[in-house]
Amino acid sequence: MLDMKFVRENPDIVKQNIKNKFQDQKLPLVDEVIDLDEQCRKAQQEADTLRAERKKLSKQIGALMGQGKKEEAEEIKAKVNSFAERLDEIAEQETNLREEVRKRMMLIPNIIDESVPIGKDDSENVELQKYGEPFVPEFEVPYHTEIMEKLKGIDLEAARRVAGNGFYYLMGDVARLHSAVISYARDFMIDRGFTYCVPPFMIRSDVVTGVMSFEEMDAMMYKIEGEDLYLIGTSEHSMIGKFIDTIHKEELLPYTLTSYSPCFRKEKGAHGIEERGVYRIHQFEKQEMIVVCKPEESKMWFEKLWQNTVDLFRSLDIPVRTLECCSGDLADLKVKSIDVEAWSPRQKKYFEVGSCSNLGDAQARRLQIRVSAKDGKKYFAHTLNNTVVAPPRMLIAFLENNLNEDGSIRIPEKLRPYMGGKEVIR
Repeated sequence: MLDMKFVRENPDIVKQNIKNKFQDQKLPLVDEVIDLDEQCRKAQQEADTLRAERKKLSKQIGALMGQGKKEEAEEIKAKVNSFAERLDEIAEQETNLREEVRKRMMLIPNIIDESVPIGKDDSENVELQKYGEPFVPEFEVPYHTEIMEKLKGIDLEAARRVAGNGFYYLMGDVARLHSAVISYARDFMIDRGFTYCVPPFMIRSDVVTGVMSFEEMDAMMYKIEGEDLYLIGTSEHSMIGKFIDTIHKEELLPYTLTSYSPCFRKEKGAHGIEERGVYRIHQFEKQEMIVVCKPEESKMWFEKLWQNTVDLFRSLDIPVRTLECCSGDLADLKVKSIDVEAWSPRQKKYFEVGSCSNLGDAQARRLQIRVSAKDGKKYFAHTLNNTVVAPPRMLIAFLENNLNEDGSIRIPEKLRPYMGGKEVIR
């Protein structure tokens, strides 16, 4: 959410930003919110004037009563009472106006970084760099669920009977591999100085609307019936929510946290749920990283965060590349985002395995996460998040890139301690 003062003083910048995100239907919101804000400030000014006048007249009532001028005092008292009625009307008007301003401000997208390429959708994202040499073996690489089935590592049919499409049972060495990857990612981030955390897997609505746009919320979140609780779609939600309505000493920043959680997603929209595979599903597990920092440090942390994911995948011999997300592919709260994509020998192309985002002060403004400077001034923190690793997408990349011709899977050296020393699974 933008600062109202910034919108008021820079409407053309806000409108151009909306155009750059190809959301022209939101352009009227800017003028509407400025008009509503002006009405609200006028109401506030009238209220302030009435309160000052009421205070002045209240003093006169006491003086007149002391002089025995009861009739004159009663006349002024009636006038003061009329002020009170008008102040109640203004208070209600202000409340309604502020709510209308807030509703519209929640829909106006954050100002994207000037370095973000302008484009309509993910087809116009820009490749930045490749890490590692993509490799295609001489033998045919089967579909990922076929690899898992040959290892007796997955049961989709049983999962469909129990929960429907978009779920799976992982079994045996594949299930162990899944846990090994998560454990390795946890220790990888701890070694890089991040504090490990297991957060709540449900959050309240005020946290949901603080960390994401309404469009994302509708497409992703599962609501707990009869309660003000939602299942998290990523642990970033509850990790950033940890800081709601708090003020932090500047010298304590940054907070760097890495978290494990299951994730639950509706996956509404064009992509949908793939019945055959496990690329896009309703439930999965993930290791995440978040940073809460001073505004001047957020660009530096952004570069560090996506690099962590690249380094983790390369430590497991998986080729990856980075993509700069274009303006039309950025969610409304994001200032800048880079996707990390892993190489698929079967498809002979890269596919997304993680996303790193700088949200500026958008989440902090919505959640009231503030920083107290040494001079006593307070300002909003910046928040960032990034995927460390998210099986089963990671498993797809891992299995395809470590597949032997006989169907067995090589275990990279870094992962062997988490697999009981195994060098291969068959």
